[in-house]
Amino acid sequence: MAMTDKRITSAQSLATISNVILSAFIVASLYFGRELLVPLALAVLLTFILTPLVTRLQRWLGRIGAVLFVVIMMFAATGGVAWVLTHQAIDLANKLPSYKENIQSKLRSIPTPNRGPFSKITKAIEELKKDLPGSEANAPAPGLGTGITWGASPKVTQVEIVNDSDRRLEFMQVVLTPVLGPLGTAALVLLLLIFMLLEREDLRNRIIRLIGQGHISTASQAMDDAGARVSKYLLMQIVINVTYGIPVAIGLYFIGVPNAILWGALATVLRFIPYLGPWIAATFPILLSLASSPGWMPLLLTIGLFIVLELISNNVMEPWLYGSSTGVTPIALIMAALVWTWLWGPVGLVLATPLTVCLVVMGRHIPKLAFLSIALSDEEALTPAEDCYQRLLRAGEHDEMELVDQYLKTNPLVTLFDSVLLPVVTAAGTDYRLGFLDRERLEFVEQGLSDLLIAVSTDSPTADDTATQVCCVPAKAYRDQLAGDMLQQLLNQAGYLVRSAEARMAIGDMIAWIREAKADVACISVVVPSTLIHARYICSKLRLNFPGLKIVVGLWGRSGVTPEIVGSLRDSGADDVITSLADAVEWVTSHAPSSLALHE
Repeated sequence: MAMTDKRITSAQSLATISNVILSAFIVASLYFGRELLVPLALAVLLTFILTPLVTRLQRWLGRIGAVLFVVIMMFAATGGVAWVLTHQAIDLANKLPSYKENIQSKLRSIPTPNRGPFSKITKAIEELKKDLPGSEANAPAPGLGTGITWGASPKVTQVEIVNDSDRRLEFMQVVLTPVLGPLGTAALVLLLLIFMLLEREDLRNRIIRLIGQGHISTASQAMDDAGARVSKYLLMQIVINVTYGIPVAIGLYFIGVPNAILWGALATVLRFIPYLGPWIAATFPILLSLASSPGWMPLLLTIGLFIVLELISNNVMEPWLYGSSTGVTPIALIMAALVWTWLWGPVGLVLATPLTVCLVVMGRHIPKLAFLSIALSDEEALTPAEDCYQRLLRAGEHDEMELVDQYLKTNPLVTLFDSVLLPVVTAAGTDYRLGFLDRERLEFVEQGLSDLLIAVSTDSPTADDTATQVCCVPAKAYRDQLAGDMLQQLLNQAGYLVRSAEARMAIGDMIAWIREAKADVACISVVVPSTLIHARYICSKLRLNFPGLKIVVGLWGRSGVTPEIVGSLRDSGADDVITSLADAVEWVTSHAPSSLALHE
C-alpha cells in the first residue's frame, strides 16, 4: 500500500513538473514569437469582425468578390480616417506654441499658501513661476538687454560640416525605419486577413480536426461558442466605442477644445482598453482645455462631459447592447490586460479581452483546460453547497446563515435542504471517511448544520392526534439524523405529526419508540457514505414487528440508484426507495392514510 502511495505521489509530482514546464514554454513562445504571433492574432481578430459581412455579401458577389470588396472598403476607410487624423495632429502641433501664455497666466493665478501641509507644493509652484518667461527672476538687468554677463568669457561655437549623404542616411534611420516596421506588419496582417477570409471554412475544419481528436461535436461546439462570443463582443464594442467617441467630439467642439475630431477618434480607439482606456483618452482633451483657454470653465465642462458620457455608456449602452456579459470576470480582464501587454505591448492590450474570452471558452469545452474557465470566467466559483460547506469549515466566522438567508429569498425550503444542506452533509461525511477531516472538525460542521436547521425552522400548523404519524429513523450516523430532522421540518409544515429518532439508537429501543408513537409511516434516512447494510437490517426488523407499517428508504445524496439496490431494499421490507426530500414529502402525501391527514 505504501509503495502504491509513493507511485501515485511520484506520478503527481511528474505531472505537476511537466505542466509547469509546458506553461513556461508557452509563455516563452508567446513572448519571443510575438513578431509572428501579433500579426496572426490581429488577422484572426479582423476575421472575426468581417466574417458576418463577407458571408452576407457572398450571396451576390461570390466568395472572392465579397472578400476583396470588404477588404478594399476597410482599407479605404482606414486611409480616410488616417488622413483626417494626420491633418488634425499637424494642426494641433502648430497651435501648441500659442497656448504658452494661457498656461503661464493660470500658473500665476494659483494661490500659494506659505504655511500648512502643502508648503512644499507651494514652494515648487513658486519656483516654477520664476522659470516662466517674463518673470522677475528672468527679466534682464537694466541696461543689459543683450543678456551678456560682464566678466564672463565668450562661448566658442563649433561648426560641424555634415555631408549630404550622411544627412540622407540619418533621415532614413530616424524617419523611415520606425515607419517601415508598422507598414510591414500591416501588410502581413492584410495578406493573412485575405487568405483567412477566403479559406475560413477550411481553416475551421482543420482546427476542429486538430483539437477534436475524435470529439468532433465538442470541438465544433467550442468553435461556435468562441466565434459567437468574440464576434458579438467585438461588434458591440465597436458600436459602443463609436457612440461614445462621436458625442465626445461634438461636446468638445461646442466647449471650444481644439481638434475635437482627433480627441473623439482617440476616445473611440482607447476605449478598447478595459477600464483605463476612457480615462487615458480623457487626459489629453482635459489638459488641452486647460491650455487653450484663459478661463477655467472649459476645463470643468470637459471633465463633466467625460463623466456624464462614461456613466451613460456603462449604465445604459453596455447593458442594452451586450445583453449578456463576455463571460469573463472584471479582475480577470484587468490581469489579462497586464499579462498580454507585457507579452505583446500595446497590441496585446487591445487584444486582451478577445484572447481571454477564447481561453475561457476553451476551458469550458476542453477538460484538461478547465482551470482556465474556473480562474477567468464569471461563473460562480463555488456552488451554493460548496460555499456553505467552506463557510461551515471556517471556525469563528458563522457567516453561513447569511448565505442561507440569501438563498431562501429565491428558493423554497425543500430546495435548500436538497440542493445545499444535504450535499454539505454528504461532503463532510465523505471527507471524514477519506481522512481529510478529523472527528473534531466533522462534529464542528455537523453542529453548524444543526444550528442552521434550528435557525430556518418555522412555526408549523398545529396537528392533532388524528394526523398521520411519521417516524424518521436514522440508519446509523448523526448525518442520517440530520437528514431526518430536515424531513421532519418539511412534513410538519405539511400537517403531519413527525418524530425524529436519535442516531445510534438500539434496535430494540427503536422498535419500542415506534410502537409508542403509533407510527403510520417510517422513513429510514441513509446519507452517503452510510451503507445500505444498516438500512436493510432496520427494514427487516420493522417489517417483522409492524407488518402494516409503511416503510420508505431515503437514499439522500446518492446518484445512480440501480434496480439491484431497490430490489434488495424491497426484499428487506421497504415499500419504496426515494432519493430527495421533495420526493419524500410527495410520497408521504400520496401513500399515507388519507383519512388521517390534517389538511384533509
